[in-house]
Amino acid sequence: MRTAVVTDSNSGITQSQAKEMGIFVIPMPFMINGETYEEDINLTQGEFYERLKEDAEISTSQPSPETVMTLWDQILKEYDEIIHIPMSSSLSSSCQTALMLSEDYDGRVQVADNRRISITQRQAAKDAFEMASLGMEAKEICRELERTSGETSIYITIDTLKYLKRGGRVTPAAAALGTLLRLKPVLQIQGGKLDAFSKARTMKQAKSTMTAAIAQDLNKRFDDPEARHSWIAVAHTCNEEAAKEFADELREMYPNTGHIVINPLSLSVACHIGPGALAVAVTKCLDEDLKKK
Repeated sequence: MRTAVVTDSNSGITQSQAKEMGIFVIPMPFMINGETYEEDINLTQGEFYERLKEDAEISTSQPSPETVMTLWDQILKEYDEIIHIPMSSSLSSSCQTALMLSEDYDGRVQVADNRRISITQRQAAKDAFEMASLGMEAKEICRELERTSGETSIYITIDTLKYLKRGGRVTPAAAALGTLLRLKPVLQIQGGKLDAFSKARTMKQAKSTMTAAIAQDLNKRFDDPEARHSWIAVAHTCNEEAAKEFADELREMYPNTGHIVINPLSLSVACHIGPGALAVAVTKCLDEDLKKK
């Protein structure tokens, strides 16, 4: 049984990376000043941030049903089945659309809503590929991804309140006060929802808040205080040097964890928080018992 893994570019996986990883990535569309662009097709990270800085009108969208079904049809000429991993259903209707479309495929397409986005969605795609390589069928992979959907956290600190204000996530008065006090909010993504978590006055304080948060998750939620069985990842929005420095700090804190990946946050997140953001994610590794089957 050959099982293909499909996700979307909200995972932060580029088209070239997808080929190296052996998976398929659907580019997410954006509307910029009324024109449609597709992430990593005719819109690069650099171009996106330039338009963001120019105060262009940017909104996110979802792939058309035709785009999704055309890809599925092409894949099923070579594969027996597909496990499809869209971004969290709580952040986009693309998951519900995929579930509806999959009903016409007689079980050959399984859509997993594992409530993840960006770097944690990326890890879900990697886990799905590993499970497929172990011989697990799409239904089994889907069930495992949904069972473990809550075994992850993302914490993000942002550099400016401008973009949250623009999206209506904070009031103009709160944004003005936060800017005056030079506050750096720390946000969290749990179960696919972007929520407030804490506040800091400096980036150093914000990083301390985020490292304390993942330490608590590793201890209390994952029962893995040394991160021996958890993935740690760092992400950023146009803030690569700070991300590398943060990853070095985390390696010293968790020398027994695996390789700490550094990736840009997906553009669907970046358009809401702007450049200069820094994030850390922790995700439980794939259950070792699955590998023994």
